[in-house]
Amino acid sequence: MTRRGGRRLLGLVACGTLLAGCGSAEPDPAPPSSATASPSATRGFAPGAPGVGDPYFPRYGNGGYDVAHYTLKVRYDPATDKLTGVTTLRATATANLSAFNLDLAGLTVRSVTVDGAKAQHSRTDNELVVTPATGLTSGNGFVAEIRYDGRPEALRTEALGEGGWLHTDDGAIALGQPESASTWFPVNDHPSDKATYDVEITVPKGLTAVSNGVPKPRTTSGDWTTWRWSEGAPMASYLTTVVIGKFRVTSGEHKGRPVYHAVSTRLAEGAPDRSIARTVEVADYLESVFGPYPFDAYGGVVVADDRVRYALETQSRPVYSANFFRQGDNTGVVAHELAHQWFGDSVSIQRWQDIWLNEGLATYAEWLWAEHSGTSTVQRTFEQMFANASTQVWRTPPGRPGVENLFSRSVYDRGGMTVHALRVAVGDAAFFRILRTWAAERKNGNATIADFVALAERVSDRDLAKVFDPWLYGTERPPTPKAL
Repeated sequence: MTRRGGRRLLGLVACGTLLAGCGSAEPDPAPPSSATASPSATRGFAPGAPGVGDPYFPRYGNGGYDVAHYTLKVRYDPATDKLTGVTTLRATATANLSAFNLDLAGLTVRSVTVDGAKAQHSRTDNELVVTPATGLTSGNGFVAEIRYDGRPEALRTEALGEGGWLHTDDGAIALGQPESASTWFPVNDHPSDKATYDVEITVPKGLTAVSNGVPKPRTTSGDWTTWRWSEGAPMASYLTTVVIGKFRVTSGEHKGRPVYHAVSTRLAEGAPDRSIARTVEVADYLESVFGPYPFDAYGGVVVADDRVRYALETQSRPVYSANFFRQGDNTGVVAHELAHQWFGDSVSIQRWQDIWLNEGLATYAEWLWAEHSGTSTVQRTFEQMFANASTQVWRTPPGRPGVENLFSRSVYDRGGMTVHALRVAVGDAAFFRILRTWAAERKNGNATIADFVALAERVSDRDLAKVFDPWLYGTERPPTPKAL
């Protein structure tokens, strides 16, 4: 993510962030009294955990199952701000489950089935509790279908701000980090449970509806058009997006992959269009550094809404605030969000405290792109950052920033400096081999900082404690980097 001015803004579900309790738009039907226990509860079955136990956000996500695929079918009318949806998920139980949870903020659940049979359901804050007719056995697959509707709302927290589903003048924006998906569909909302997606968005004819992945054929029936998108690579839930409205659309193909750009028609044609038009050029350069581009589509979306003042690396098709282009062309932010396609999207964090893995590497990619395009050098950028960083940057360890500093300058600026310190320590050959190996070995998976350190030490054949300990975890300004 990038925030205006070159830093990341924690965007809640709108672009990607966090949450406050948001109840149903109206009460869900009360479950029958027999819902107090699953018929299987006495046979070694138990409810799944209402969170994955993330150290920073213990209630994010849910335990007891792993989702493989979501099929999302939503209909949205901006005139009434009404959303109607059907979410079908294919998952595998990882424990003997008498019940399981899904994350869903607001909206009213109308019905739930599991493997075609009616399931009981109830709500507690942003948790949807599903009790199937029979227990789900560990190792076995199951299919759940949830029908729901209502007026979606963004989530808000004091520490991370607002994000999620935002109603706009001509449509809507669903975007946010670290949480956003749960504002428009029921989901296991944590990056540790990645899944593939098929998305159908039905909107009034004349509007565009953009999502992740490869565009599929769209159809119009009467006054409504259904837009279809498919993301075939595993995707963390906060990287899903829907942007609805009036856009200038350009499309094409690059290296056999579709390219799809959309710029709000509220913006004059110019810098936003020119900047994201260079997406494939920037991606090709980053591919020469990080290895093969990891997804089946390219693109970008530029929105014009004062509530969105950041950019987010929504998978295969980043979303950018118009603010990034107020002063003219800006390919630096494009480089940052595209670098995340490797680091953050393909290789995703296992827990939120390891956000440096995303932001440090993406910030460094901006420096590499600036050098490649002739506007600066990596060394000069590092020296400027090192000399001018605030005391707070040095006091906040990017490898352990705390929730309140999850998207702080330390994570970005000191994060990028940490990457450069690694490069100086091991030399260019080993450094770029580390980046390519990391992207290749962890493709489509999850990882922690400890995993990255271990790989860097293996590839470089060096003990790197003297680099990572002070730069990632120290609370004082580290010494100037030097070769080991």
